[in-house]
Amino acid sequence: MAQSVLILRLGMLILALGLTEAKVEIITSTADVKLGEDHMLLCKTNVEGEITWYKDDMDVDEEVEKVDETSSKFFIRKAKMGDSGLYTCECTPESGPKSSTSLTVFVYERPSFGSTPLFHEFLVGQDAVVPCIVTGQPKVEVRWIRDDEVVGRDGMRVSVMSDNSLQIRSIKRTDGGSYTCEGSFRGRQSISEKRVISITINAPPTVRIHEEVKRVVAGPETNVSLICLVDGLPKPNISWTLPDTFDTTRHQFNSDRSELTLYSVVRKDYGEYVCTAKNKIAENSATIMLDVSEHPVVVLSQEEVEVNPGEDVFVSCNVSGHPTPSLLWISNTGHPLNSSEGRVRVENGSQLVVEKVVPSNGGVYNCMAISPSGNISKEFSLRTHPGPPSQVSAYPGPTSVIFSLGRTQVDGGSPITHYTIQWRKSAQDTWSETTVPAIDPVAITSLKPYTSYSVRLSPSNHLGEGDFSTQQTVRTQGIREPDSPVLLAHEGKGEGNSFSVPLRQLDDGGSPITQYILRYRMVKEGEEWTERKLPSNSTALHLQDLQYNSDFHLELQAANLNGSSSPAKLDFSTPKAVAKARNGVGKAGIVGIVLFIFLVLLLAVDATCCYTNRCGLLMFLAVRLFGQKVSGLKTLEEGDGPNNGDLKLNGLETPRGSVSKQQTVNGNQVRAEVTCDKAPLTKFEKTPSSGDPVIDT
Repeated sequence: MAQSVLILRLGMLILALGLTEAKVEIITSTADVKLGEDHMLLCKTNVEGEITWYKDDMDVDEEVEKVDETSSKFFIRKAKMGDSGLYTCECTPESGPKSSTSLTVFVYERPSFGSTPLFHEFLVGQDAVVPCIVTGQPKVEVRWIRDDEVVGRDGMRVSVMSDNSLQIRSIKRTDGGSYTCEGSFRGRQSISEKRVISITINAPPTVRIHEEVKRVVAGPETNVSLICLVDGLPKPNISWTLPDTFDTTRHQFNSDRSELTLYSVVRKDYGEYVCTAKNKIAENSATIMLDVSEHPVVVLSQEEVEVNPGEDVFVSCNVSGHPTPSLLWISNTGHPLNSSEGRVRVENGSQLVVEKVVPSNGGVYNCMAISPSGNISKEFSLRTHPGPPSQVSAYPGPTSVIFSLGRTQVDGGSPITHYTIQWRKSAQDTWSETTVPAIDPVAITSLKPYTSYSVRLSPSNHLGEGDFSTQQTVRTQGIREPDSPVLLAHEGKGEGNSFSVPLRQLDDGGSPITQYILRYRMVKEGEEWTERKLPSNSTALHLQDLQYNSDFHLELQAANLNGSSSPAKLDFSTPKAVAKARNGVGKAGIVGIVLFIFLVLLLAVDATCCYTNRCGLLMFLAVRLFGQKVSGLKTLEEGDGPNNGDLKLNGLETPRGSVSKQQTVNGNQVRAEVTCDKAPLTKFEKTPSSGDPVIDT
């Protein structure tokens, strides 16, 4: 406290005495001086006095040059590292206290990287050392920078060594890039130098494939891609080694050849495909096995045969494919055939043999090729005469016999088209026969009531007739009401709101059918029956004007003098109403077309008459509408005709078919010839005083 008071009193004393405090300033271009350069320090004061220079508190006289009483220069010649230090300029005025100021001069040799390499290459996984050779004075401090961040400070995987080299342990591909080695002086960060060093990470090629074996089935629509996943630095070049049988016209590589696509694969594309990746470090390869299989193919020596019973049949079957398929014959009953002895067998592993064909041998046989790439078969059809019905039952009525044929029918491999039915009263009688279509039920009609008959039947297909069934004896029944009529529903036809179905009457009960009774109605609650009578010779039902989009139920009874049969029933439906598209122009359209053609022809004829003979309807309309004078009469009307007053046509004095007419021209009587080319179709009536003809409407 006492010291502060003393200083305050001294200041007041100086002011009282009118003394000025000395202010000292060192002026220089920079305090940082390069080694070997000359440098000057200028000391200026605001008062006159003695100026003294000190370096690091030691008096220096050399290299001092007095400028005047208020200025002094200090020279640093060819600066040396020892010239660095604290320089003080002190001013001692004639009266008053001393005053001084100081400046720190830094002498340096700029950092230099000398022979530091700018580019380094390392293999992935190596311990990399990246040197940074820096020289300079005083000691240069080094730091490494990447992506604007200082690296190596943590001393872990990336660290800075004592010689300022950057060490990267187990270098990765992500470690590649640009690094900056920066040299600077402590406390003088503005004095620095940088060297950008590039690090490239190399990696030997690696080749990966999704599957070592690629399995495809040959075919025109089969395309396959073989993909080779390649990695490495520098980016490897890819090449392929292909099988010798490879067709170079059916393949394509992508841009870097890492994918090979084969189109419409065939069997000869089978083999090893080697993908090789190579860069300056090494090369690597992988092999893809393309396994091309072929769908089995079956070829028969013949696909269908028609033979008579007792003949032999031989059919060869050849199969091919990859892998080689096995062959199997399937019989017409669906069972595999083997090479054992028998009438139906397989010889030499592939040939089907059927000895002495019988009707039961008819049907479809299959030659099958079995392979891991798929199974395929081809049918062989054997057709012969049908066999005799084996499960026949006969049921008599008053005038008919109905046959039940059972479910098993030996058709010889071809559908049965009709049956031949025979019957007789005794063994001495000749067989009577009829042919009926193969439609259930099969029946004989028009027999006599209370009579015994022997009956039998044989089937036929398009190859011929089979044997007859076993003979049976039946006795027809007494006279009664007729059997129910048979409605052939499978032959029913619906068209719009109409429906028709054929009917058959198998047995009339021994008395002629007198009529059929038809009833039908919509299947809807509350609907009433509609009833109609049909004549006895009806062969079909025809219903019209039914309601669209409806379900119907009908019943049909046959009646004779003994009563009515039980009803035959049938359900059917009508479709939705659909507006019919007109496929033609109809009668009105045809009439319109005819009238149009007639009018065109009429106009053509009239136009021809008008322009050639000055007649017709068009000429008439022209005169009436436009007041046009009749062409050809101008000479007579205006008196410009020949002097002798004779009218001529095409050089003829009196044209054929003309009519003589007296007219007065300029007071003289003139005979004019009025011809068809000058007369309109309408008549001339009045001749006005002017002499122009007028056509009356």
